[in-house]
Amino acid sequence: MPRRQQATARQERLGAELRKLREAAGLNGRDAAALIGTDSARVSQIEAGIAGISEARLRLVAAHYSCPDQELIDALVNMATDRTRGWWEEYRGLLPNSFLDLSELEHHASCRWDVDFLHVPGLLQTGSYARALFSYVNPDFPEGEVERRVEHRMKRRIIIERSNPIRYETVVHEAALRIKVGDHAAARAQLVRILELSEADHVTVRVIPFALDGFAGAGSAMVYAGGQVPQLDTVVRDGPHGTVFIDAEAQLRRFRTLFRRVEAASLEPTRSRDFIHRLAKEL
Repeated sequence: MPRRQQATARQERLGAELRKLREAAGLNGRDAAALIGTDSARVSQIEAGIAGISEARLRLVAAHYSCPDQELIDALVNMATDRTRGWWEEYRGLLPNSFLDLSELEHHASCRWDVDFLHVPGLLQTGSYARALFSYVNPDFPEGEVERRVEHRMKRRIIIERSNPIRYETVVHEAALRIKVGDHAAARAQLVRILELSEADHVTVRVIPFALDGFAGAGSAMVYAGGQVPQLDTVVRDGPHGTVFIDAEAQLRRFRTLFRRVEAASLEPTRSRDFIHRLAKEL
């Protein structure tokens, strides 16, 4: 397989998981190379995500690594052999790679959890809301850049709007619901949109009200995407230097716990819908 110019986050994740298996087996790159009849440089490229690996070679090294988890191996094979060129590819070179990586992650996700405190989660946003956000982030965007970003964000909603949607759970703070990112009409339309989506069986929206006592979890904002197996879950967080994809098992456990704690502190879904409805009536 030819070497890639640049690996996607999904390709890098596959390589990282293979490296973890190799290290757990106590083998170095030269050992792994000997197992599949190549050199250590090629193994390094595979583990960096810039070179692919066939199903036969992947299953061979997994057997030599003595990995007992067949479900994990099957999931890694799916990652290695998937040749999907999703809708997001039309934006390659036009939008930051992190936008495309997130779209690909969502496309393959088994479920999705969001926690947000200052903005309505992206999958729930209307076009007007997203446009106001992107315009504010950088008022000097070149012509067409804002619209490309809005269009991309709206297309991402397919994972909860398609015929076989994923399970989506989100916890949003009252602050995010009250902040008028756009004008009065856009703010109301955004709340109505959330209410409409929350009626779907696969969508759960919970609200954390200002009135909640003893809540100190405002630093827990996250996107949590479930993998084909739990070991392949991913947390996405926006940091000061860009988007970060987190996959270390210890950190994943921590974020799972954080989500459940925030969820437990929020209003249950019916009360949350009533809460949002009251906010919409105030506008």
